[in-house]
Amino acid sequence: MEKSKTTNTNDQTKILPKSRIVTGILLFCIAGMMTIAFVSYLMNWKADQSQAGTMGDRHIKSSNVLGKIGDWLGNLFIFDSIGVAAFIIPFLLIVFGFIILKKNYFKPWKTISHSLFFICWLPIFLGIVTKGDGVWSGVYGYQIMDYLKAYVGSVGLWLIISVSILLYFVLEFNLRPSSIKNKLNEINDNTIGKLRDMMPKSEENFDADEELEEELEKHHEEVESEKIEIPTELPKIKVTEEIQPIVTPNKTSFESVETPNVMPQKDFEAVSIKLDNDVRETSVVEKPVTTTQNITSNTEDIAFNIEINQEEELDPTEVKSQELVKEYGLYDHRLELAKFQMPSFDLLKDYGNEEITINKDELEENKNKIVGLLKNFNVGISEIKATIGPTVTLYEIVPEAGIRVAQIKKLQDDIALNLSALGIRIIAPMPGKGTIGIEVPRKNPTMVSMRSVIASNKFQTSDMDLPVVFGKTISNEIFMADLAKMPHLLMAGATGQGKSVGINAILTSLLYKKHPSELKFVMVDPKKVELSLYSKIERHYLAKLPDAEDAIITDNNKVINTLNSLCIEMDNRYELLKNAFCKNIKEYNKKFTERKLNPENGHRYLPYIVLVVDEFADLIMTAGKEVEVPIARLAQLARAIGIHLIVATQRPSVNVITGMIKANFPARVAFRVIQNTDSRTILDSTGAEQLVGKGDMLYFNGNEITRLQCAFVDTPEVEKIADFIGAQKAYSDAYILPEYSGEDTSSSFGSFDTNEKDQLFEEAAKIIVSSQQGSTSMLQRHLKLGYNRAGRIIDQLEAAGIIGGFNGAKAREVIIPDLQSLEQFLDNLKK
Repeated sequence: MEKSKTTNTNDQTKILPKSRIVTGILLFCIAGMMTIAFVSYLMNWKADQSQAGTMGDRHIKSSNVLGKIGDWLGNLFIFDSIGVAAFIIPFLLIVFGFIILKKNYFKPWKTISHSLFFICWLPIFLGIVTKGDGVWSGVYGYQIMDYLKAYVGSVGLWLIISVSILLYFVLEFNLRPSSIKNKLNEINDNTIGKLRDMMPKSEENFDADEELEEELEKHHEEVESEKIEIPTELPKIKVTEEIQPIVTPNKTSFESVETPNVMPQKDFEAVSIKLDNDVRETSVVEKPVTTTQNITSNTEDIAFNIEINQEEELDPTEVKSQELVKEYGLYDHRLELAKFQMPSFDLLKDYGNEEITINKDELEENKNKIVGLLKNFNVGISEIKATIGPTVTLYEIVPEAGIRVAQIKKLQDDIALNLSALGIRIIAPMPGKGTIGIEVPRKNPTMVSMRSVIASNKFQTSDMDLPVVFGKTISNEIFMADLAKMPHLLMAGATGQGKSVGINAILTSLLYKKHPSELKFVMVDPKKVELSLYSKIERHYLAKLPDAEDAIITDNNKVINTLNSLCIEMDNRYELLKNAFCKNIKEYNKKFTERKLNPENGHRYLPYIVLVVDEFADLIMTAGKEVEVPIARLAQLARAIGIHLIVATQRPSVNVITGMIKANFPARVAFRVIQNTDSRTILDSTGAEQLVGKGDMLYFNGNEITRLQCAFVDTPEVEKIADFIGAQKAYSDAYILPEYSGEDTSSSFGSFDTNEKDQLFEEAAKIIVSSQQGSTSMLQRHLKLGYNRAGRIIDQLEAAGIIGGFNGAKAREVIIPDLQSLEQFLDNLKK
């Protein structure tokens, strides 16, 4: 025995090395930490969410038990991912830990499959129940629920969830008809077994249990018939002890036996039982004898369900919003311009038939020249095919085995010389294909008009937030992109290559798709002639500073104030999103539309803002860092709150398009440039210098480069669109941006004019000092003011020296410590 124990111990040591033990314990520790972090996050999730982005700032104290790591874990797995289903992740870590330690407490594959099911469907189910509020469903559950609801509706969404849950239980508990029948048979057998147990018996088991059950069933069938035939003899039973009859007053009978059927009241003559060893007869002669059947001796077998009906406690804000929606309906941001009509297709010029004509002679000639040239350089081709586009024809070749791609790349200039064509571009290899592409410009290119792409079904049925239609691809397909997902666009190209037409195509796309209440433009036009046509739609679509005369900015000195004003607008919008517990403008506007946000607290419907800069190089030359810093800041942060940038330049050099700007502009458009260094600056690769001009462009979205023919929209067409929109009813003024005072504004005590202070100046000062928080939104809530007036009061408080200057996303510093000091300060101010 001792030897065998020693052998088993040695085997176990071999099976569980130290590394497995350490790994298992480590998984348990991580699971415990995640569970603690998740629980703490659910208790303080609003504070933890706001602190999740402050990992690098150790001065900000965390409200999570595990500190900033706990904030990050909770925000990552619960809010940004799968909600409360995140608790399944530490459970799986524990399961994996036991698997590594060779402890078979769980069935691995079954446990993992069940966990994955709940990870997938629990957030969606909670998203439906909670309607995306809070952290129960997470972003995953809310987005999937919102996506499915948009396509199948609320009823279809519940149907999908119900079918999924039903299938889960059917597969898990094997609820097929045959299995259900077997379960019922087992229950019936158990019932008969209990009847048998009720019979008086000896300590030993009876040998004839099955025979007795058959006799009992026959007995019940005979009792239910009209003529009851009582058997005179029951099966023989072996016993070791004598069976004593139970005697009751005036009656002698056996103890009542539980049977599944109820026996009617009948008269019984006699029953005799013959035993093997010792024959005893017991007679029941009295009649009538009333026998009560279906007596249950074991109450534990009865299904006893307790239901507690509790009314669901709804959030008062949720109840109020539902009442408002029921009474007034969803908030409609288009009501102020309810009769506004979108531009019609007739405003765009029809250039006739735009179908691509196939010139077989040209195709055959180019094919023979390509094949012949490659053959002269010992490059064999096994296959070649042509794809005809509006401007270029793509020849895809499949080289023979053993041919290096670099050999074909080196022949770009030779192919261009042999074909006598400008703009030969070799793509080796083609993305996602096992071919090499050679783009050859056509001799007779086809125009792509703006009307043809705007009127297309693809554009009209698009559900993008900010749809932009650029033109057509090489394969003659309409190419669209969502500006809200780009999220910013950098354009470059030499003079006369189609850059201004490209900007007009983008603006026209947005004007044909978005209502004035949903979109505003901030236009910067140093050349003063490119964007001046859009001044007619100032009160519909444009945004400007409060004191600006023209909405389209042509003075470079005013651009700095406008960009800084957009930064203030960005910070204000982030403050609104934080107070509304939303992550982006789409969620915020949805909540506001559902009347879940109170306008008295400063909330309002937020339109998208698109900043268009036509000549960025000129701004950099005149303003330098003063322009680059706000542009970079907007590019880094403004995506979530609906501010998007379109920056164009003729000179894509590194001192204009700096690394900071390029890092935040993943989407780029390159028209024809002069040098390949300019192409590398804008696209990080060559190719733009090989374009043929006239709208021929390359679009780079961070993954691959696509060659397009930009849609052509002429100046008279833009003028017609602007006239059509400008002739309709408009807002009283353009969209007013926050006021920016500039660096030359002094905030000292002497610069404050007591004669111009607001009537609510002293009351606002008391609120600021008592709360020790200088915030515009707080004044809006307490004094029920609009944003512009609250902002002016904040500026006056700053000028008076009560609060500090603007500090980005942080609240302003309150200089006066208490109300007593404030009273003394105000008294001195009046003197």
